[in-house]
Amino acid sequence: MFEKELSAIKHAHLYRERKIFSDRLKDFASNDYLGLSQKKKLAKKAYHLVMSQSNHSPKASLLVNGYSLIHKELETRLCALNNFENGIILGSGFLANLALFDSLVRKNDKIYIDEKYHASGIYPAKILQERAVYFKHNDPADLLKNINSSAPKGRIIIAIEGVYSMDGDIAHKDFAQIACEKNALLIVDEAHSSGSIGKNLLGYFDYHHIPIQPNFIKMGTLSKAYASYGAYILADNSVIEFLCNRAKSIIYTTALSIFDTALALINLDYIQKNKHILTQQIDRLKSIVKNSLDISPQAQILILPYKNTQEMQALHQKLQNKGFLVGAIRQPTVRHPILRITLCVKNSPKQTKKLCKIIKKSQGYLC
Repeated sequence: MFEKELSAIKHAHLYRERKIFSDRLKDFASNDYLGLSQKKKLAKKAYHLVMSQSNHSPKASLLVNGYSLIHKELETRLCALNNFENGIILGSGFLANLALFDSLVRKNDKIYIDEKYHASGIYPAKILQERAVYFKHNDPADLLKNINSSAPKGRIIIAIEGVYSMDGDIAHKDFAQIACEKNALLIVDEAHSSGSIGKNLLGYFDYHHIPIQPNFIKMGTLSKAYASYGAYILADNSVIEFLCNRAKSIIYTTALSIFDTALALINLDYIQKNKHILTQQIDRLKSIVKNSLDISPQAQILILPYKNTQEMQALHQKLQNKGFLVGAIRQPTVRHPILRITLCVKNSPKQTKKLCKIIKKSQGYLC
């Protein structure tokens, strides 16, 4: 039925498929930044926590009777750690961004979005039409220019990411200052920054030492550094209550799996207890990349851009043959093909050095 379309995708070297990779490959491709997906003791703790409850599945939406004590405990813990007034757990990061973009931008409002914001925000933004304005990537001056030239009658909302997953850069501190000066809501997608940057591994606000204000909204996932599944939104109490009453992806979806919630809670506590050691391990891996490739990663993401997909895929396969799995990213995720390498702490410094050595000997990247 779609043979012609699939043929065109394959011809353009953009074909994607599901694969089960060998466990023998060193994982430099996943978002398992802290290596918690392999810690069976943490999974066992989560299991016992779930088994102590009266039910082990959510049964319904959060707003019917799917809300459990474990959901509430994780929300409370996240709020306390990040200094937010209230929070809510959702089924995924995609659903969380959908909730924010679809619900918060009202008739006379405008949302100003970084042009490289995640697809889960760009997708609902298309429905907003002229109410969605895009500014140059990680450029506070361009954001300010856009706000001053097209200010709405209603609210100003700004959407950025803490760490951009396909660039590896950290959002500029000035975005928070602009939000306060313009009395704007600031949405920070912390999917790739929570658990990865900041003195306490809490993300953008922690990294920049920014005190939490009532107009700040933190959205993050539980599937990256927290090695589980789902997402959360932290904000002022009125924002969370409004989302509970207007966000379709909260109202009309079953509550997050209780086991995933419990696992995220256990992993979150583990990170906080071991944050100093984990931070040292992250810094060491960054230092190896700096010394080996003369590249200074801001976060745990190393990006190697390529002129064409074939060259990128050639090195991707070469690295697999050498025992390393990295991310091979193509359109439409990115404009130009890249190898995306995550500096996961489960990989030893020796393995990271070996990977860098192979990359350094290869040609074609950093075009």
